[in-house]
Amino acid sequence: MNTHLLNAALTAAERGWHVFPLRPCTKRPALHGETACPRTGPCATGHRKWEQRATTDPALIRATWARAPYNVGIATGPSGLVVVDLDKPKEDKDSSDAPDGAATFAALCERTGHPVPATCGTRTASGGQHLYFAAPAGVRLGNTAGTLAPLVDTRAWGGYVVAAGSTTPTGPYEPVGGPKVAELPVWLLGLLQPAPARPVGPLRLPAVSGNRAALAALEAECAIVAGAPDHQRNITLNRCAFKVGRFVAWGDLPRHVAEEAFQAAGEASGLTIAECRATIRSALNSSLRKARARNAA
Repeated sequence: MNTHLLNAALTAAERGWHVFPLRPCTKRPALHGETACPRTGPCATGHRKWEQRATTDPALIRATWARAPYNVGIATGPSGLVVVDLDKPKEDKDSSDAPDGAATFAALCERTGHPVPATCGTRTASGGQHLYFAAPAGVRLGNTAGTLAPLVDTRAWGGYVVAAGSTTPTGPYEPVGGPKVAELPVWLLGLLQPAPARPVGPLRLPAVSGNRAALAALEAECAIVAGAPDHQRNITLNRCAFKVGRFVAWGDLPRHVAEEAFQAAGEASGLTIAECRATIRSALNSSLRKARARNAA
């Protein structure tokens, strides 16, 4: 038995965090998948995934970590946690001076007029950081990837993080920031929570100077976004914003007008504020880079 890893699992469980084993020296769950499920033991009534099997029971934890030197996974949803993952740029990126997740998150905080929230967390093996927050009561958040800012992900229901005390070939996971878990800031919750569905009606565009064809295209594409099916909302927003981007490139439509209109349409379809903002920014940037001259379009 690796007492260091066992103690890491027990320490997390004492805080009310639901833990499960990860394969030794990796970040991958050590539990069997559905196709290999024996339908016995914990799965006697049906396959139970890692999120369902994560536990705070000291006896189960001791029995599990007696079998192998497992790393420790924390199931964030059952643990009542929202974890903000501040990642490092991948080493194969050609821009070695690209900002990391900590820098882009700090920039997001500055833009929204808030300080970087202080809370407990973990320094990851790659040199990134996990910031732990207590999830608001009665709110069920999912995971996000890059919607708050580049290299900033979040883990909640359906997600997990590697606990402090675990080790991978790239290094250890170490606690940082003290013991207290802060409440998830209201402004962050607002960015992560899906916006209430808005009634889909005629889009009222602001009065701006510009090409009539540009405004007509913007109105038509926003109507498509607002009525997109649930499973196609983000890709529809990306496609429609990209199409309108050429009018921004040609100077027929101010960029902020397109952004505001698509933001409203995306939120009306049920996407979160952050998802809309990230998708619109990416789509318009791509469209502006690729736009051909008007007479070649």
